[in-house]
Amino acid sequence: MSQLTIRHLLINSLQRFSDLNALSYVDSPAITYRELYQKVFTLSAQLKGIGITKGDKIAILSGNGPNWGISYLATVCMGAVVVPILNDFSKNEIQNILNHSETKVLFISKNLLHKMDNVGYEFVKHIINIEDFSANTSFENFASSFPRPSNVDFSTANIDELFGTLEDDALASIIYTSGTTGQSKGVMLSHKNLMSNMQNTSRIQPITPNDRLLSVLPLSHTYECTLGFLLPLSFGGQIFYFKGAPVPSVLLPALKTIRPTMMLTVPLIIEKIYRNKIQPVVSKGLMKYLFHFPPTRKAFSYMVGLKLKKTFGKQLHFFGIGGALLDAKVELFLKEAKFPYEIGYGLTETAPLLAGSPGGKRRYRSTGPSVPGQELKIININFKTGEGEIIAKGDNVMKGYYKNEELTKTCFTEDGWFKTGDLGIFDKHMRLYIKGRLKNMILRANGENIYPEEIEAVVNRHKLVVESIVYEMKGKLIAKVNLDYEEIEKRFKNMKEAAQLFQNDIQQYIKKILDDIKTYVNNEVSNSSKLVLVLEQPDPFIKTPTMKIKKYLYV
Repeated sequence: MSQLTIRHLLINSLQRFSDLNALSYVDSPAITYRELYQKVFTLSAQLKGIGITKGDKIAILSGNGPNWGISYLATVCMGAVVVPILNDFSKNEIQNILNHSETKVLFISKNLLHKMDNVGYEFVKHIINIEDFSANTSFENFASSFPRPSNVDFSTANIDELFGTLEDDALASIIYTSGTTGQSKGVMLSHKNLMSNMQNTSRIQPITPNDRLLSVLPLSHTYECTLGFLLPLSFGGQIFYFKGAPVPSVLLPALKTIRPTMMLTVPLIIEKIYRNKIQPVVSKGLMKYLFHFPPTRKAFSYMVGLKLKKTFGKQLHFFGIGGALLDAKVELFLKEAKFPYEIGYGLTETAPLLAGSPGGKRRYRSTGPSVPGQELKIININFKTGEGEIIAKGDNVMKGYYKNEELTKTCFTEDGWFKTGDLGIFDKHMRLYIKGRLKNMILRANGENIYPEEIEAVVNRHKLVVESIVYEMKGKLIAKVNLDYEEIEKRFKNMKEAAQLFQNDIQQYIKKILDDIKTYVNNEVSNSSKLVLVLEQPDPFIKTPTMKIKKYLYV
């Protein structure tokens, strides 16, 4: 049996951790590794019983939970291909994914069934309720039963005989991602892609059976799936899920109860904590001035860090941040607070992690060196700055884009390196620093490279800005901002002030805020990065799975 298949992962974990807890909701009994193994192959046998064979596509449209993991493992361990679908995809997007992938079975949660109304699908033959793995009978022309197999021996010696051998190069997953620049693409990841990345990551961030992970990111994205699901299952960790969204009212009690040792997040999460809890304190009165004095700032950050670690249950030793650039001031706070954060860099196409620092050896603003067992280098270098496009090579790099050979070819160099589309630079110790997306980079008339992500970080620090994008139009730098309207309303506590405001035209007040944002930013950035115009974006920006704004929709 191949050592680089997810089937081998599950069998190995059964043999090593059979009586340990594997998956559970925050407030529910856990499934042990032995129970997980049995549930997975029972479901695999059920899928085989309705005619699913190797290479068939099976989609999952559901929130996080133990049954999401069971559905995923049952699919890939029998040799079929899993197609995770994000919950916030539109009906149109879901229909396109199901048809393009030729999905035959859809696992779906009841609260998302409405997304199947009036959706046309050519290949789906079975719709299964993921909550109890029963056939859904609310749709016409679908199987009315999903019988459980009886008297089947799922001992490890019989698995290959029951489901056939499984090669490490076999396709395991097709992940549809729109990224930030355009149409969805189906990223094909093999068992080897996922397993090699998981194993190489474990060399810089070990996991033990004592680790408890609290999952707050969608399993449909490879960041959470590889590093927050497959990785802990390989080493006996326990993973906890929420039955609904991890809003503060349920997150805070869960942190106290579970006391997680590890978490994976995106910058938006920790940046929101900083903006809502820390920035208001350090931007007022005497503290505003003391915080600019390094010894005072460091002492304050350290004290706040102690409280923050207490909020997370005091057991946290790894707080992974990835998916987008972290604001520099927020990272400085985490560093001086001695919070156990680590920053990683990767893409869906690389399964995902490309760079990361061994625990505790992070460098400020760096994502760390290349993950062991994989290679990174820079091409098309700007010899003034040392910056260029990051390219990657290794067993973790995708097989290609599903049904799109032409696009696949454009993403690789002639000698087989994957072009990430990101700009970066290595220091003398081969630590990587990400500058921004190649497609987003702005070349100014004076030859200077401007990275919108760096200006956006400054814009987002303004107390009335929620999110922003920066782009160039006719040689001018423009910011589009989504304002904190709730905070604006709080500033007018009584009806008299509010009435006066509306009489004076609310749009005039918004214009003053936008002018203030421009002044604030231009005082913080270089001459080449100064904004000419700041525009309002009334509705929240539409984002990718890792919470990056889909800029192509707004520029």
